[in-house]
Amino acid sequence: MKKLALLATALAMVSGSALAADMAVKAVKAPPPAPFEPWDFAFGSSIANDYLFRGITQSNHKPSVSVYFEPRYNVTKDFQLYVGLGGASISFPNRAAAEVDAYGGARLTVGQFAFDVGAWGYLYPGGTCHYGFGATTDFAGVPLSNECQINALTNANVIKKDLSFFEVYGKVNYTFNDNFSLGGNVYYTPSFLNSGAEGTYASIVGKAIAPSAWFGASGIGMYVSGEFGRQWLGTSDSFYGTAIFPNGINYADYNTWNIGIGFTYKVFTLDFRYSDTNLSKGDCNAFTSDFSARGNITPTSGTFVTPINPSGVGSNWCGAAGIVKLSADLTAMTNLK
Repeated sequence: MKKLALLATALAMVSGSALAADMAVKAVKAPPPAPFEPWDFAFGSSIANDYLFRGITQSNHKPSVSVYFEPRYNVTKDFQLYVGLGGASISFPNRAAAEVDAYGGARLTVGQFAFDVGAWGYLYPGGTCHYGFGATTDFAGVPLSNECQINALTNANVIKKDLSFFEVYGKVNYTFNDNFSLGGNVYYTPSFLNSGAEGTYASIVGKAIAPSAWFGASGIGMYVSGEFGRQWLGTSDSFYGTAIFPNGINYADYNTWNIGIGFTYKVFTLDFRYSDTNLSKGDCNAFTSDFSARGNITPTSGTFVTPINPSGVGSNWCGAAGIVKLSADLTAMTNLK
């Protein structure tokens, strides 16, 4: 009997264990995925010792400050719509108050490719027309406004009251890994700086980011980046014409390049950059109407006269320049949570 009782107890224990193994285990509920936030915005500001745009100073080689604000709408995690508004201090021959930028477009990420298309408006309010020297019409006989007649630059350059224009653009960037990327950009405008001349700018850009291990836990990052571009320009309207080319001058196409090193810490970037172009001083003057342009100082300095720059004054706005820029860039979803 004792043996039967022990056997029954053992069977009961085995049966109980088996039934326990077969019982359904209540699953732990997974946490809900983070809600998708479609709206975001970026904003920032910068200060630099010079403001260069495609190799040409916009601030007469003087310091410049800028700000921007960019609302963004993320249709998906890989497709974003955006608009933006920005401003920068400048020093233009027509004494425009500032540069105001208004832009918008769409960004798409496909694998390691990032695409960006849009339109950009450059507005220069507060300018004054300068032509002067007794002229009532330009060389093509087009009448000049009273404002253009009574204002003149001392070096005889001429400049319109309003230089505002817009461009459409397309960009593509390929990220090889966390440390290197390469891209290309194309911009087009039917009237660069409201001159009447078409403009197309194309460039290639590259960036190499230092491994984070280089700076340990300091939070500092470093990169090296560069760009090589070419600006193609058409023929201006008659306002900028000369006695030989009364209906307008064909601006010189030019190459521009820059290379620099930058350091990042949290939202801040400190960038040191060298920039240059292959524009001559004479062709640079014809393109920029530089109010500070001057003639030859010594017989050995060469001549600044070119077919489109008969006055002979030359501009250094397109030459070699070094830029130091400190900027801060934030996004709401990353920095303001």
